Amino acid sequence: MGSQLLSGLDERIAPILVHPAVDAINQVYRDAGVQLPATEPWSAWSGVAAAARDGLSGALLLCPPNALTPSWLRRLGDASTAFASGWMQLRGARRRAAYDRGFALSDHADWPGLHAAIAATGAQRVIVTHGSVEVMVRHLQERGLQAQAFETQYGGEPVDEAELAQQA
Repeated sequence: MGSQLLSGLDERIAPILVHPAVDAINQVYRDAGVQLPATEPWSAWSGVAAAARDGLSGALLLCPPNALTPSWLRRLGDASTAFASGWMQLRGARRRAAYDRGFALSDHADWPGLHAAIAATGAQRVIVTHGSVEVMVRHLQERGLQAQAFETQYGGEPVDEAELAQQA
């Protein structure tokens, strides 16, 4: 979802920093020719003393939810949090999760939506990464497309609390 959010941002407004997990996905998109605004990896700034980060005022940091640990948030200083998810459509979801803002945006699609998107691309080869993988692959192959499954290892970036505390 980070790349979807990023594609709609104007990099002239403020610096855009990204978590290493988001940076890795963005690089895959860029290598495939997808145009995304310029970003800087958060790791380039995370070791910099808070006083030296003045140029980051108003910056946007895109990260997976599991990165927003209390110690990590303290290191960011005066920050506002937001979450983009289909879950934000549910009444009270933002408040229960203690985010300052919530944006209803889902990276999931229903069955007809997935097929419409695949047809709209004109793709002859489709690689399915999650969800009902076997069912989708079989269905696409029955429609004459080259389809295969791809097992992903994504599980977020581990956060080393002790290391973060030393850098603060």
